[in-house]
This record gives sequence, C-alpha cells and structure tokens, in this order.
Amino acid sequence: AARPRLAVFRSNKHLVLQLIDDEAGRTLAAASTNEPTERAADGNGSSVAAAARMGQLVAERAKAAGIEKVVFDRGGFAYHGRVAAAADAARAAGLEF
Repeated sequence: AARPRLAVFRSNKHLVLQLIDDEAGRTLAAASTNEPTERAADGNGSSVAAAARMGQLVAERAKAAGIEKVVFDRGGFAYHGRVAAAADAARAAGLEF
C-alpha cells in the first residue's frame, strides 16, 4: 500500500500499535506494551505514558522500515487518553498522518 495503516488495539492492560500493509496482508512494524523490554521498563502497560512510548517506538521502527506516511486506524476506540497519546507521540516522532 502507498500508505500503510497504523492500527491501534487497546485492552485494559496493554496497547498494541501495528503498521499494516493491507494489500499484502503483512505487518511491517509493530510496538506493544507487552514486549519484554517494555514490561521491564514500567510494568504498567495501561498508562498514558506507556502509550506515548509506544507511539514513539512504532514511529522509530517505521522510519527504519522506510515508512514516513501512514493512515491512522483507531480501531473503533475513542480518540482520547491512551489512543490519543500514542498518536500524538507518533506524530511528534515524525510519522505523517
């Protein structure tokens, strides 16, 4: 796809961000509060601060994969709290959407 989809999944305990190429059906980059390094860092994957870190991390991984522009898919979750924090951090880290 010309612009991969930045999909958000939010559970009560964790947040997952994935960059998905819908044409190929592949995940190009991802970041999750469930990753071992992230679990050790904070231990609380349900915080707004953790969501902001995930936004920054997925933006860094996207740039490493050569992706600059994405389409934001909030997955039906309200654009508020953790979802907004992740999106704002990804934008601040240089992802365009």
